Amino acid sequence: MLAVQFFPNRSIHSLASLLRQSLPVALTLTPRQAFHSAEEAWTIWALWWLAMAFFSKSTKRRESIGQRIEHLVPAMLGFALVFRGGFGGTWLARPVVSADPLLLWLCLMMTILGLLFAVWARLILGSNWSGMVTIKTNHQLIRRGPYRWIRHPIYTGMLAALLATAMIQGLLSGMVGFAFVLLALYRKARREESFLSQEFGEGFSEHRQHTGMFLPRFT
Repeated sequence: MLAVQFFPNRSIHSLASLLRQSLPVALTLTPRQAFHSAEEAWTIWALWWLAMAFFSKSTKRRESIGQRIEHLVPAMLGFALVFRGGFGGTWLARPVVSADPLLLWLCLMMTILGLLFAVWARLILGSNWSGMVTIKTNHQLIRRGPYRWIRHPIYTGMLAALLATAMIQGLLSGMVGFAFVLLALYRKARREESFLSQEFGEGFSEHRQHTGMFLPRFT
């Protein structure tokens, strides 16, 4: 009740309107411009990611081809729904997020910051990283950097960036695409944790008790 009394909806809308009007004309974004910038950020990130794939340890154990397909196919479908206009057909082309200039800026910044967070986590992981679910030779259980709080911070950064990009896109297809990728990464993370549990035993069990899968554990 207090929140309603002191911060009525009209005040919130007025504040948002004031912030939008205070943006200089040069800083206003159209949805097309924002989405193009987000695509460029993802492209730069993907190229760097592919280059870094050459710097990893040899593999001791990996998931099967069938297991890889289980999370790779929904992830590819999800990204296609976000980045390929009209991919989901006219039913999914319905707008669900308004093209507000301030929101576009916030989502673009969230896209870039999410990708940078994934880069940070990738650098901390070092040569233990793999695009597939694997156990590397001399694999290490990393517990520094973002891994102190989150077991899969790379996925956290990717999901934050993808959600922001889907909001820039503004269509139902983007939201459905994000849900597909979230499901795919959740399944992949569960399999990774099964591998790590078998490799590190009690060490990984203790690590899991103090960390969250995609978000920090607040208890």
